[in-house]
Formats: sequence, structure tokens, C-alpha cells
Amino acid sequence: MHSYVHDRLPRSPWASWPSRFLLLSAFLICLFVGSTEAFAHAVTEGDKGYIQEISGVHLLPFMYLGAKHMMTGYDHILFLFGVIFFLYRFKHIGLYVSLFALGHSTTMILGVYFNVGINSYLIDAIIGLSVVYKALDNLGAYQRWFGFQPNTKIATLVFGLFHGFGLATKIIEYEISPDGLVPNLLAFNVGVEIGQLLALAVILIGMSYWRRTASFFRHAYTANVAMMSAGFILVGMQLTGYLTA
Repeated sequence: MHSYVHDRLPRSPWASWPSRFLLLSAFLICLFVGSTEAFAHAVTEGDKGYIQEISGVHLLPFMYLGAKHMMTGYDHILFLFGVIFFLYRFKHIGLYVSLFALGHSTTMILGVYFNVGINSYLIDAIIGLSVVYKALDNLGAYQRWFGFQPNTKIATLVFGLFHGFGLATKIIEYEISPDGLVPNLLAFNVGVEIGQLLALAVILIGMSYWRRTASFFRHAYTANVAMMSAGFILVGMQLTGYLTA
């Protein structure tokens, strides 16, 4: 799908000083994120207390919580950034975002409803790997290394399932009340999708301006290397947490 743009990418992320500066800046940002205690699927203490204390149907609050989660979920945003990096047509963007939303919504709702959770550190490590996967896909690594291109649509759906499990695991830990569970979960999911659309709009606006400049293809390699580095840092954070918890 991306063979044309892959051929135009520079082969080294250190080709020019702007590329070096971009990669270094992204790396420092990743270190800052990694130094905080706010993991990708964490819920703030205030939101946690609210979820544990209320019962019954509360549609608007749960919509707000869902939108807030997506807008502050840097793992989701990184993955979406990678997914649309080389997508120019809105129908293609809509297709991939819909596949991701389908996977994310399915496992989030079913995981909480049937009380199926996975260790939060391990699932978030897999989510970090999804960022690494997409960055390598954008770099054309699979074609060069293995001589084939994975099905990007299936991969987006599958990683969407893992992203949803990450959130479901956190919600289960906070013991949401069974009273009004289904309507609240659906409202939360609507909020997640609203937040995803808002985040996507911001990304697309920024990408549209960047793509009009001559620096886009010069620094596309660097941007994806930085994204891959961020994914590895996320994996390292979560595995460290798992081993030390």
C-alpha cells in the first residue's frame, strides 16, 4: 500500500541537522512521559473515586470520562498518528479509523460486561508494541526484511482489540457498579469515539500543513523512527512495572 512513499523515504534518520533535532526532541519528550506515573490507561484518582461511588445511569458523565480518556491516552494517539501517516484520502482514513474503533469498542464493552481482564502492565506493553509495529510498517521494514507486507487492515483491527482490553482492564479494577452498567459503558464508548474524532481532527490539521512543505518526505523517516522509539519506551515502562509490581 505504501511502496511508493517507502521508496522516497531517506535511508538514514541522521541525514540532516533538522532530522537529528526532531529525533532528539521526540526522544526527550518520550523520556518525560516515561518519568511520570500517569500510564496510558490510567484513570485519575478523582475519576476513580467517582466511578466507584456512583450507581445507576449517568450518561453524560461517562461520555465525558470516555472522551477525556481518549484525548489523554498518548498510546492511542501515537497509534492513530502512525495509522494515518501515509493516508491521504478521507475514505481510507475513515476505513482504518473505523476498524480501530470497532476493535477498541468491542473488547472494552465485552471485557467489562463479562469481567474479562488482562494484567494491565502486559496489555499496555502489547499496546506499546502496536506503536512499534505501525512505525516499522510505515518505514517499509517488513517488505525489506521479510519480503512481504502484512495486511494493514487486519492489523489495525487486531491492535484495536488490544487497545480496548487495556481500558477494560482498568475499568474492572475500579469495580464499576452493575446498576446501569450497560448504558454507562455505551455512553463511555460514545465519549471515547468523540475523543478519538477530536484527536484525529487535530492530527489531520497538523499533518495537512506538514504535507504541504518540502520537509515532509525529508523527515518522514525520522518521525517514524521517533514513533518507534516511543513505542519501545512504552513497552519498557510497562514490563518494568510488571516485574517490579
